[in-house]
Amino acid sequence: MNINFSVEYFIGRFPEFIKFLPITLSLALISIVIGLVVGTSIALIRTYEIKILYPLSKIYVSFFRGTPLLVQLFIFYYGLPQIIPSLGGINAYTAAFLTLSINSSAYMSEIIRAAINSVDKGQMEAALSVGMTYFQGMTKIVLPQAARIAIPSLGNTFISLMKETSLAFVLGVSEMLAAAKMGSAASYRFFENYLAVGIIYWIITILFTYIIDRLERNMSKAY
Repeated sequence: MNINFSVEYFIGRFPEFIKFLPITLSLALISIVIGLVVGTSIALIRTYEIKILYPLSKIYVSFFRGTPLLVQLFIFYYGLPQIIPSLGGINAYTAAFLTLSINSSAYMSEIIRAAINSVDKGQMEAALSVGMTYFQGMTKIVLPQAARIAIPSLGNTFISLMKETSLAFVLGVSEMLAAAKMGSAASYRFFENYLAVGIIYWIITILFTYIIDRLERNMSKAY
């Protein structure tokens, strides 16, 4: 049986795809930082049911968790400029990381909210009783403990987000999957291209899983 698989071509695709790795990683890292900040803010709003913002935060989380990321990318990049013309100047890369940030923040807010709720409420009461302000009690007592609890789930969210950066190619962002698609169209060697890019994503996932596991162990030492 003649197997139409070129080992030489397959190996040669790795250096080509690695050239686009900084774009993939930067999309993931920027999105996780913004998503974490926004997600923490939403978690606090929902935990303490801040007036006016609370119902809006529920709609926000429901919408971005309940609709496909691909649809959100199209809405943000193609749809919103029709309603808000000033957004027409946003490039595909910016639209991609903003949408990824917003989408991930909805998931992270629920993880952080659950982690905050798992911390004994008596600890905040104790902090207030010794003269700490509410802000000090939250930042020095509650959030550090909640962070330790949330790390595993947040790590999974980050790994998922890193893989979801591949959807940015639908907006024209030249990341690894876009390079694989163009290479496949030019050579008709679909298996070699997509297998190579899949292995790169797999290796990145293994590395980040290791880093997250180490971080989790280090944060758990005191406990």
